[in-house]
Amino acid sequence: MREVLSQIVRWWESGRTFGLATVVNTFHSAPRPPGASMAVFGEEAEGSVSGGCVEGAVYELAREVVASGAPVLRRYGVSDDDAFSVGLTCGGILDVFVEPVSRETFPELGEVAGAVRGREPVAVATVLSGPGAVGARRVIWPERSSGSLGVPRLDEAVDDDARGMLAQGSTGVRRYGARGERRLDDLSVFVHSFAPPPRMLVFGAIDFAAAVARIGKFLGYHVVVCDARPVFATAKRFPEADEVIVKWPHDYLSSITVDERTAICVLTHDPRFDVPLLEVALRTPAGYVGAMGSRRTHEDRLVRLARAGLDEVELKRLRSPIGLDLGARTPEETAVSIAAELIQLRWGGSGQPLTEGSGRIHGDGPRAWTAGERRRTS
Repeated sequence: MREVLSQIVRWWESGRTFGLATVVNTFHSAPRPPGASMAVFGEEAEGSVSGGCVEGAVYELAREVVASGAPVLRRYGVSDDDAFSVGLTCGGILDVFVEPVSRETFPELGEVAGAVRGREPVAVATVLSGPGAVGARRVIWPERSSGSLGVPRLDEAVDDDARGMLAQGSTGVRRYGARGERRLDDLSVFVHSFAPPPRMLVFGAIDFAAAVARIGKFLGYHVVVCDARPVFATAKRFPEADEVIVKWPHDYLSSITVDERTAICVLTHDPRFDVPLLEVALRTPAGYVGAMGSRRTHEDRLVRLARAGLDEVELKRLRSPIGLDLGARTPEETAVSIAAELIQLRWGGSGQPLTEGSGRIHGDGPRAWTAGERRRTS
């Protein structure tokens, strides 16, 4: 919904009723992830649920839903015949929930939009199917909730799960009993999380950092560039960065909160900067800690870090030399190799050419970065 938010808020504020189609579940090589949305009002359509494959069919269904006032959960791509009839020739399967939205059916939409724009975490839970009220909605913030899914115990269970999903930045379907029992799966609820974007912390105000900041912003990170040298750490040199901090890197990192979605890229390759910084970084829960430098620099760095008291488990978290082996040489190519490693870790890819593999292209979903994972380039 984030990508169509501006348009649907305008329709909502004007008192219009529009159709909102949201991907709630995917199987096999589905082209868009859960949460991808398309909004339809009259002959206007915003957003996409499949990158073009089933847009026409979903558009017509959304118009029907607006006319009837009844939400619909529809699966596309179940069989080859169905796939070709709607254009989903990639072999993927999409579950799409289409609902009518207005000020009456979704009174909290204005608050949700405000939270998303303000980078505040908020989740929207909607009953998709089962014995409950299909289309019932509840909005969950870290400290409060609004609306109801119909049963107090169900509301409580979903609140707990939604807050956990917000902390992880995950979106998906949860199943419960009719009265919120966790051991049953009679009723399905789609939890759409709008968590603040993950952070990419780039240390070292060099030309490689400028390229990494650009690609980090492109991937959706909130990018921070930090360096102790004010002559180099300027907003003019890093226009794509959300923040440019002039401070000793290890002091800055020690002063902020780091979570599992944070990516730390150490590009200083100077022991005066990177050893104290990595000593702090490798003891945070950051999902990714990478450091630039040659293999000789890396080996020297490991010795220095061990002397500083880091144990073997902590040292194994360090991804150095940083990035995948793409043969990168320029700052821009190096940034692509770092981005490739982040994507590979996030989705569990092999890092091998797709032409050399077989089976499904897309996995089941993102996986958690684990501290023990480490893959060096060669």
